[in-house]
Amino acid sequence: MCRIFAGQDPERFRMVTRRVRLSGHSTSVCLEAAFWGALEEIAAMQGVSLGRFLSKLHDEVLARGVERRNFAGLLRCACLTYAQEVKGHRPCVEELEREARTDFAAVAAAILPVGIAASFPAPEKERETA
Repeated sequence: MCRIFAGQDPERFRMVTRRVRLSGHSTSVCLEAAFWGALEEIAAMQGVSLGRFLSKLHDEVLARGVERRNFAGLLRCACLTYAQEVKGHRPCVEELEREARTDFAAVAAAILPVGIAASFPAPEKERETA
């Protein structure tokens, strides 16, 4: 049983430190390489860069009144949530994609020049069922 876990490529659990910008402040986040890969997958699924995804997640956590003392831990748990509850569950993936289109299109419209903001896809309107 443990050979599945013990036999994994050591590169997956190599610690990787990256510089990120959160709420306008540059900081370092240290995570295992496998977690960085999962975060990149989540960001790509939402159609944004990893930096933009991390910044948005950080802002949303602060807006909920959660302390940011362990942002790396939050990111690891976000990866677990993604693996356990979202990935492979089409309704969850579709909801996450829909939320991302709405959130990031609104942000783009508010802060980017008109020509660039227009390149973000407009959120789809929910279909009404009769």
